[in-house]
Amino acid sequence: MLASYFFYGFWKIEYLSLIVFSTTLDYFAARYIYTQSGFKRKMGLAVSLMSNLGLLAFFKYSGWFINDIAFPLGLLTEQAQTALNNMWSFVLPVGISFYTFQTMGYTIDVYYDRIKPEKNLLKLALFVSYFPQLVAGPIERFDRLHAQLFAPIQFDYANFQAGGRMILYGLFIKMCVADNISPIVDQVFAQTNEASIAQLWSGMGLFGIQIYADFHGYSLIAIGTARLFGVHLMTNFRAPYLSLSIREFWSRWHISLSTWFRDYVFIPMGGNRVSNTKLAVNIAVVFLVSGLWHGANWTFVIWGALHGGAYLIERFTLSKWTSGISSTLRWAVTMLVVFVAWVFFRAENFDSAIEFIQGLILNESSGIDLTWSPLVISFVGLFLLSDVVFGVQGFEIWLDSKSKIKRWALYSMLIYFITGFAGVVEHPFIYFQF
Repeated sequence: MLASYFFYGFWKIEYLSLIVFSTTLDYFAARYIYTQSGFKRKMGLAVSLMSNLGLLAFFKYSGWFINDIAFPLGLLTEQAQTALNNMWSFVLPVGISFYTFQTMGYTIDVYYDRIKPEKNLLKLALFVSYFPQLVAGPIERFDRLHAQLFAPIQFDYANFQAGGRMILYGLFIKMCVADNISPIVDQVFAQTNEASIAQLWSGMGLFGIQIYADFHGYSLIAIGTARLFGVHLMTNFRAPYLSLSIREFWSRWHISLSTWFRDYVFIPMGGNRVSNTKLAVNIAVVFLVSGLWHGANWTFVIWGALHGGAYLIERFTLSKWTSGISSTLRWAVTMLVVFVAWVFFRAENFDSAIEFIQGLILNESSGIDLTWSPLVISFVGLFLLSDVVFGVQGFEIWLDSKSKIKRWALYSMLIYFITGFAGVVEHPFIYFQF
């Protein structure tokens, strides 16, 4: 626990107080909920949820509310807006969206009698702050992670081997793929008006690959690091770009978040056991909230709405006749929706996103000077090919079927690529901003 606190405090020690607050609050809230019934039990849960969500709203959404909602609606004067913006000039705490969701999940599980509250405050603190997945997930459940953290652990070469493989492959796709793509993506999105139609389509496609390689790489490093200690974190990605529908995409992309929304938002709202109208509303709410979770900007809300709309169309309109459509066409349509939606995820604001999407069809510019390194193209191709080859089983399991010579040849090649051809500019993990 102290090591995890040091790890987070090394970035900004003052923000450790937020983790301590969430942990202490939910420790006492869960114990109170467990001993109460009826209204008091509900009030204990309400205090926990409102406090955690209030903390998240204050640090993550207050500036957005001031500038994009309150001021445009005339709720604030220009002087009041300026004064409040000066007061709210702080850095967003890294990982706040992740650890608040993790600790809220713990309290909700106690409320529904899925688990018993932890009696030891320090053990709960370790569950909340466990360093490999603290800043960007995967978002773990108390019953899975707690049981592993406090089980007797001995050195196991199989764990060390699997963890090392995941870390190595994660470093490769983050540093060699995502970081080398980033300058090209930044240039295309910064010069939308000057880029040609082909360059805009390429920029959109490359960002989809960048964010996948970036976040998948982080997840593998986090999961692999925990595995070194014998702790199995949940898988966060299962080759999402092989999906044949939006529904399948969300069963493969950021799995820890999508299952969190399913279990703690969608199912408590009634899940599938409601009328079609209520079901459609429930699905729409989950996707809109998921979009808003990613960031304080209308572009994220629209990104969530696009996925939610496509999901609803699939479920209520296309589900009756998709079996007659070829898998290739279903894949192509799904990827078109996913990658066009990525434009809103990446764009600075709504106008920039609309301008970019219009340019995909109407842009008449001759293009900008982009440097397409053959090596970068090779890395991207290698990553996409490997995702098809590994499928849902993962790099570490795929290697088990290979001979020792082939495995070590591949290890050496990845180390060579990482040390010699990683992106020359430092690019923080994209999901650190959430």
